Amino acid sequence: MKKIALSILVVLFISTISAQEMTMDEVYEGIEFDMPRVPEPEFPDYSVKITDFGAEAGGLTKNTKAIADAIADVHDNGGGKVIIPRGIWLTGPIEFKSNINLHLEAGALLLFSRDFDDYELIKTSFEGLNTVRNQSPISALEVENIAITGKGTIDGNGDAWRPVKKGKMTSSQWETLLNSGGVLSEDEKMWFPSEKSKKGHESSSNFNVPDLIDDNELASVKDFLRPVMVSIVKSKSILLDGPTFQNSPAWNIHPLMSENVIIRNLNVRNPWYSQNGDGLDLESCKNALIYNNTFDVGDDAICFKSGKNKDGRDRGMPTENVIVKNNIVYHGHGGFVIGSEMSGGVKNVHVSNCTFIGTDVGLRFKSTRGRGGVVEDIFISDIDMVDIPTETIRFNMFYGGNSPILEGDQDAEDEARDEEPEPVTEETPSFRNISMKNIRAIGSKKAAFFMGLPEMSLENVSLKNAVFEVEEGITAIDADGLKLKDVKVLSKDAALTLYNSKNVEVKGLEYSENNQPAVRVMGEKSANINLSKNDFPDLETQLQINDKVSESVINVD
Repeated sequence: MKKIALSILVVLFISTISAQEMTMDEVYEGIEFDMPRVPEPEFPDYSVKITDFGAEAGGLTKNTKAIADAIADVHDNGGGKVIIPRGIWLTGPIEFKSNINLHLEAGALLLFSRDFDDYELIKTSFEGLNTVRNQSPISALEVENIAITGKGTIDGNGDAWRPVKKGKMTSSQWETLLNSGGVLSEDEKMWFPSEKSKKGHESSSNFNVPDLIDDNELASVKDFLRPVMVSIVKSKSILLDGPTFQNSPAWNIHPLMSENVIIRNLNVRNPWYSQNGDGLDLESCKNALIYNNTFDVGDDAICFKSGKNKDGRDRGMPTENVIVKNNIVYHGHGGFVIGSEMSGGVKNVHVSNCTFIGTDVGLRFKSTRGRGGVVEDIFISDIDMVDIPTETIRFNMFYGGNSPILEGDQDAEDEARDEEPEPVTEETPSFRNISMKNIRAIGSKKAAFFMGLPEMSLENVSLKNAVFEVEEGITAIDADGLKLKDVKVLSKDAALTLYNSKNVEVKGLEYSENNQPAVRVMGEKSANINLSKNDFPDLETQLQINDKVSESVINVD
């Protein structure tokens, strides 16, 4: 057993946090799968300013037509740059055409209208389901060779759209919100911007899709149908480089069923209280680069999806061939996330050189029964985390459901779940072949939580060369093929708890001296647990085996 001084850990952490911007060539280094080169969009040397078409700065005049005319002119002339100069530019929705680079000069603020009538209801996909929503402030449908560049800011005026929970605001913020107008829920714990928004919430049993009313009534809940701010659908050759994207009505940036996507040098922001205020949701996309970005948002920061339940399986388009490097995440429900809408699958993903500071969870993987889909061949390395209030790594195949209460966890808040396996069908999600190495986390709650399903274990997850300075150690439930090598867990309780897991290999485990067993093994379905005797000088006290576990399950070599 070894102890590592926290001060040393802090020094090591700080030394890694200020990474330099990566070049395109550096982004491709060390990739574990065959990653095609993603081409950057190229544009002719032709440009116009929106003021050439009558746009007026100041934030009082809508410039929707002037911007549309500028885009049409550039498109008709073979493509080029549409320039948003310094100033405040109020506008309604913007629709891209092919070969357009929307360029925001430094000091430019593109501010979207708070008038819901400016946004038409359209058929689209949201949260993985085919549905109807308001059109997005920025949309691109079936186009090629487009970009949003520059140092300006794009603001979706999301506060006009979003409901807000009272518990997420201070008393003074709540009073200010009430004085702005809007209506309250019956229990007065949620604020809505309008009666239509409130009715939409009351008409929904399935998150944000109003499934309790007929489609012909959707106009009566229009204000509830918040759009994503940037919607890029069925498009190719996309570049987002430089601007700040903030204050979105729902998700901030949503590339969907698109390919050859480059997202770099962005500042993506949403208020921490924003409902569905994700930063980036890459859904059913192929060949993408995400690097040198900063996120500070109200929900998941960098999130990969591929459709939900039957809609996602029918689409059958995985998110694949993606590199995520050199990003910093401040607030967010998760730093890097896969799911829970992953019914079309996710594969061939590399994530490295990222820093998560105070995100609710660090690395987050989520799904549930009914989703289906396969998440596989995910490679994660060189991740630094600090002040994570829950798990630094979390795999939860019961997203929205319950975890089992483990023996000794008297303060567990989760209710016991049914341990009986269900039949494996196309609705059974599968997560497998996931590698993590060089992970460092300090000042956080729990090192890691790995949970599969009784009928579909979390398969072949490996964690190598990791240091966790946390309150709680690692827990694995229904895991098959878990490998831990050279992992240090500085915690107040057991370093490792295994429940109904099998084919586990642990070598080079280091842990704190805290009068607790270092490893606990539980669950009658546990099998083939392999430990290294070098890690346990006093095996009798450092290993705790539940009565339902046969001693033959444990192999110590």
